Amino acid sequence: MAQIVDYELFKVPPRWLFLRVETADGTVGWGEPILEGRADTVKAAVEELMDGYMLGEESSRIEHHWQRMYRGGFYRGGPVLMSAIAGIDQALWDIKGKYSGEPVCDLLGGRSREHVATYKKIVPDTVEDIPDQATDAVDEGHTTLKLLTTYQTGPVESTADIDAICEFLSAARDAVGRDIDIGVDLHGHISASMAPRVLSRLAEHDPMFVEEPVRPEHLRLLNRSPNHGIPIAFGERLYSRWEFRPHLESGLLDVAQPDISHAGGISEIKNIASMAETHGARLMMSCSVGPIAYAAATQLSHHLPNAVQQPTVAERYVDTYVDNVEDLRPTNGRVSMSEKPGLGIDIDEDGVRDHAGQGTDWRTPIRRYDDGSIVEW
Repeated sequence: MAQIVDYELFKVPPRWLFLRVETADGTVGWGEPILEGRADTVKAAVEELMDGYMLGEESSRIEHHWQRMYRGGFYRGGPVLMSAIAGIDQALWDIKGKYSGEPVCDLLGGRSREHVATYKKIVPDTVEDIPDQATDAVDEGHTTLKLLTTYQTGPVESTADIDAICEFLSAARDAVGRDIDIGVDLHGHISASMAPRVLSRLAEHDPMFVEEPVRPEHLRLLNRSPNHGIPIAFGERLYSRWEFRPHLESGLLDVAQPDISHAGGISEIKNIASMAETHGARLMMSCSVGPIAYAAATQLSHHLPNAVQQPTVAERYVDTYVDNVEDLRPTNGRVSMSEKPGLGIDIDEDGVRDHAGQGTDWRTPIRRYDDGSIVEW
């Protein structure tokens, strides 16, 4: 192994941040330290960590570096710091794999499965959009869909709001039948008081899971819920094993969803997955950003015994930045692990440099209720 001697950060369309880390012998590892809408903030955090802790250090001491980045300051955790750590961690694992000539999955202990099921996210504007979007996804080979349904709710959910959510799921079920699994992402938009009623109504349509029925800080209130019989999934707004712990211990979390670029990277998600396994919970990794993060998630999903599914790779721009993009695309609703060393992804560095800085100042859109007050994204 060799010392870390240089790094570069690239803000690239549509809203991604790529990290390139180089060692003294010229080996390069890539990571994706990004928090959507906060690219510049995370970029500054990565620069502080790389300049303050990483340059000149031996690249192979990944656990030591993770602990130093996390514990080296008085303040720790949170979305910005953990996203910065996540991208650096991904890059270090990529370097380690390239040195050894092995995929990261094999460095972690090898595969627990031969392929990973993927789900296709569909985001209809109206209920009339659902049949075509759902059937198109199934025609592509997907056997699991994730339906985002919730921007039509009001500050206090009415009967009409609940009917609309159920109508969305009912339309998807009618379009694809019962042989296709459908998860529902409520994006934390439902109030804690109304969530039990919404869940009991959704149960009539047999969703595979309901994601973020309430915001993470309110999940504990769902112990008031009747036995709706729906697996509860959430975790993309949790950033460490310490944040997952109380929810797993409560028994309310069935599917943990840490994000590979927000929850401390490969090293920390392996810890979260082990904790989830001890509580009988599955892992469905979130990956809401670009191809480097997706490659890291794929390596982990093949290794972790309680991983069940992952999203499909973001198609927009991926050909611009990745040479072996076919290794990332699912076939018949499942993705297989690349046998290439490290994260298993060949970055087109010229494509990254050509597009760096172009149209990358994306900000989370502000959504409002009819009365003008702010609604959660």
